[in-house]
Amino acid sequence: MSTTPSERLRELLEPLVTAQELDLEEITVTPAGKRRVLRIVVDSDEGVQLDTCAELSRAISDKLDATDAMGAGEYVLEVTSPGADRPLTEHRHYVRAVGRLARFQLTEGGELTARIITVDDDGLDLEIPGVKGRKPTARRLAFDEIAKARVEIEFNRKQHDKDSNDSNDGNDSDSSMTEAEEA
Repeated sequence: MSTTPSERLRELLEPLVTAQELDLEEITVTPAGKRRVLRIVVDSDEGVQLDTCAELSRAISDKLDATDAMGAGEYVLEVTSPGADRPLTEHRHYVRAVGRLARFQLTEGGELTARIITVDDDGLDLEIPGVKGRKPTARRLAFDEIAKARVEIEFNRKQHDKDSNDSNDGNDSDSSMTEAEEA
């Protein structure tokens, strides 16, 4: 039996989230004036579509209205995805970030920014970008060496970097479009 309000909410809402083939990443309740904000963060390997968030929001709202899980006070419900610069805290987060640039705070101190190339049960294979004309270098990083990690937003990523990682992100639309253009 759960004891905290957050655990009770998780037990109540997780079946609705998994029915949409999503992962329930986070539930937070924060005060906002006379109301509270219930923020539910969901994700999946394919990302989260706006329509899916809207449908899930309606289902959650109906479920909460049918129970006393939020009490009698007013609240605002937000159903959202983690965002582009999400923290990496679970194995599945690292898998979803393959091909992306991430910033790592290391347990022994220091910081590292590198592209995630592969993920396995023990850690990550990374590509550290070269600076001042130098070639990128490879590095292995075990999960126990990572204190914190967060995906970095890239505004000027070179196109050839993206092309070389298409097979890693599960998105084949670029390669099939090229094949169609050639035909």
